[in-house]
Amino acid sequence: MRAHTRAQWQIHFCVLLWGFTAILGKLISLPALALVWWRMLLVVGVLIALPWVWRGLRAMPVRLILAYAGIGVLVALHWLTFYGAIKLANASVAATCIATAPVFLALIEPLLARRRFDWRELGIGFAVVPGVACVVGAVPSGMRLGIAVGIVSALLVALFGALNKRLVEQAAPLSVTCVELGAGVVFLGLLALVWPGAMTTFTPPTGTDAWLLVVLALACTLLPFALSLVALRHLSAFSAQLAVNLEPVYAVVLAIVLLDEQRELGAAFYAGVAIIVGAVFAHPLLTRRAAAEPAAE
Repeated sequence: MRAHTRAQWQIHFCVLLWGFTAILGKLISLPALALVWWRMLLVVGVLIALPWVWRGLRAMPVRLILAYAGIGVLVALHWLTFYGAIKLANASVAATCIATAPVFLALIEPLLARRRFDWRELGIGFAVVPGVACVVGAVPSGMRLGIAVGIVSALLVALFGALNKRLVEQAAPLSVTCVELGAGVVFLGLLALVWPGAMTTFTPPTGTDAWLLVVLALACTLLPFALSLVALRHLSAFSAQLAVNLEPVYAVVLAIVLLDEQRELGAAFYAGVAIIVGAVFAHPLLTRRAAAEPAAE
C-alpha cells in the first residue's frame, strides 16, 4: 500500500474514533474544564510509562519541546471550547461547527508553510459556510452561544493542525503527543487554580464518569492523536482536515442513535451537514483533476 493511501486510511480511522468524542462528552457529567484535564492527564499517564517515549523526549532539543508545548496549549484550548460547545448546545452542533476549520486553515496553512494560496482550498473551505449557516438557523436560540464557542474551537484546531504539519517529522509521534498533552495538562491545571469554582477539577471522577473518561482518553484520544501525527507526514494539513470534516457525520448519526438528538434539530440542520459533506468529497475530485491536467498537455 502506498504511503499516501495508507495515510488516508489512517486519518479516516482516526475520524471514526473522534466521532465518539462528542457523544462521550455529552454522556460525561463533568464540566468542560475538568473533563478535558482528566482526559489529557490519563493519556499522559500512559505515555510516560513507555520507555520509547522517554527515548524520544531525550532526543528532542529544548527549542522543539517548547514549540510542541505551545501547540499543546492550543490543543487544550480547542478541547476546552469543543466540550464547552457540547455543554452549551449538543453533540451534533458542536461537531458540525468543527467543519468550519477549513475556512481558517485555507488562510492559515499557506502563511505558515510559506506557499501560495490555493483557490481550490479557499473555494472548498468557503463552501462549508452555507452549511454552517443552515445549522445556525436550524438550532434553538438557546444553543447559539454553543455555536459561537464551537467556531472558536474550529479556529484553534486549524491553528494547531497547521503547526503540527510544520513540525510533525522532527520527532517521534508518541513523544510529540506526550509533550503536547503534558503541556495541556499543566496549562489547564493552572487555569483551574484561578477559574472561579474550578477547584473541583482536581477531584477524581467516579462511577460512570470514570470509566467513560478512560474510554475517551485511550480509545478516542491516545490512539487517534498519535496515528493522525503519523498520517500527517504524508498528507497536507488541509487534506487531513477535510477528512476530519466527516466527524460531524459520525457524531450526528451516533447522537441520533444513542442520544435521540434528532428531536432537537430540524431538516435545515441536516441540509447543512449535507453541504459540508459535499465539500469533503469535492476536494479529492478537484485535486485529481488538477493533477491530471498537465499530463494531458
